Amino acid sequence: MCPRCRRTNRCVRPELSSTRARPISEQVGSAVSFDGRVALITGGSQGVGYATAALLKEKGASGLLLVGRDGAKGEAAAASLTGDGCRAVFVSVDLADADGPERCVAAADETFGTLHATVNCAAATFRGSVWNSTAAMWDEMMALNVRAACLVAQESAKLMVREAVDGSIVLIGSVARHGGAPNLLPYSASKMALVAATRNMAFTLMRHRVRVNMLNPGWMDTPAEDITQRRYEGATDGWLERAEAVQPMGKLIKPDEIAHTIVHLCSPESGFLTGQDIDWDQTILGVAAEPRPGPELGELPPELRA
Repeated sequence: MCPRCRRTNRCVRPELSSTRARPISEQVGSAVSFDGRVALITGGSQGVGYATAALLKEKGASGLLLVGRDGAKGEAAAASLTGDGCRAVFVSVDLADADGPERCVAAADETFGTLHATVNCAAATFRGSVWNSTAAMWDEMMALNVRAACLVAQESAKLMVREAVDGSIVLIGSVARHGGAPNLLPYSASKMALVAATRNMAFTLMRHRVRVNMLNPGWMDTPAEDITQRRYEGATDGWLERAEAVQPMGKLIKPDEIAHTIVHLCSPESGFLTGQDIDWDQTILGVAAEPRPGPELGELPPELRA
């Protein structure tokens, strides 16, 4: 029986490939491969996005569409990934713009004509608590972390269904979606919103053979995190070494480590896994007492003190 049209005799969609019609059970069990496939990666010029793109190329990707705001950095990333049967293209798009998500997926369609996987790594991380979050902070965080992520997924799904491919969409969340530190209120809320979005989209798309999953990293060592630590936490040189010294595994998560899980979710090797919200961290939430907010976070701001 054709998995698309449910006909038992001749498929009404003869252009469907044999790979498309193969049962999931026949696609699982071999080494992870992305051979001949196309992926779109937002935030693809650095950190987790770039590490994922590089591994997808290693696993056989024929096309990569990198999305970001820094043109010079993005073009350099695309150039470094082009070759050995892979064409990488960078598109400069501000995903917080209302039409940004549609434009980046349209670029993938125009460049490659199809899409097999989308990985949403683009996100903003601001510091704000119940005492000092602003309307502007909430608006920008939700526009990029939630609205853009969902609209990129939406446009990607349309292209995947149009081309009748087995598609995979991976949203990068955060362990902060469980509540987060006091100074991560808008950020934590934005990542929790993606949990509902992941499950909703996965349920809607499952009969179209498009899977949607969410991966929640813990504390990561990325260029963006270095900027965040210095800007918001007053970190100085050596902060990374000091932070890693007290971690259970002796280090922060590295982009190339989590990229393997992302690529697994993008590939047929992950089977029909969909609608899942997966923590990727070296700590176990909820089984032991967590550190409580210190005075710098839990104390009332001066204007509210008696």
